[in-house]
Amino acid sequence: MAEIVDDPELRNKIHVFKDRFHAGDLLTDKLVEFRGREDVLVLAIPAGGVQVASRIAEKLKLPLDVLVTRKLHIPWNREAGFGAVTWDGFALFNEPLVASLGLTDDEIREVVAYERAEIERRLRLFRGERPLPELNGKSLIVVDDGLASGFSMLATLRSLRSKEARKIIVAVPTAPVSAIELLKPHADVIVCLNIRSGPVFAVADAYKLWYDLTDEEVVDLLKKTKY
Repeated sequence: MAEIVDDPELRNKIHVFKDRFHAGDLLTDKLVEFRGREDVLVLAIPAGGVQVASRIAEKLKLPLDVLVTRKLHIPWNREAGFGAVTWDGFALFNEPLVASLGLTDDEIREVVAYERAEIERRLRLFRGERPLPELNGKSLIVVDDGLASGFSMLATLRSLRSKEARKIIVAVPTAPVSAIELLKPHADVIVCLNIRSGPVFAVADAYKLWYDLTDEEVVDLLKKTKY
């Protein structure tokens, strides 16, 4: 089970971060033991996770790279998902939800194919022709701007475990208790500053300034951050 690191003063509060960069600054304070270590890699989940991770990588003097994991959207409701697919093709389904929605095999295949194509597009855009980094034996700091259900991060962690990483640290500014519980068996450390309980949760509520990053902003950040 993962060690959980949070900030007790931020529990169950909203609007605690000025923006994603501020959240990255505060997360960095909980990750100082990894500063400058050659066996550590910061991995951001685009798009919003790149803003958070760029600060962590810059301040801890660590290399930064990206992992593209995509939600499998319910065909008639793109705000909700029934699973996730990772950069290396691993697909994870929320089986009870799939059954309750009555999704057909053809509908599932169509959504998976669409998201895999989108992953390939984003990998080419964000990484160019560079090969994916060697993860075997590394300590990996996996960064997003927040968790909702936690299912996309779960798929990411399941895939990283298959790469024989030495240690996996999830670093996110905000998440609900349910997502933390979901991920605990799959990470070594979870650093989440703003853990919230209650029936309603939105990642955006943790931020005073919240907006969706464009692909161009992500590319620009990656170019500016040494990795």
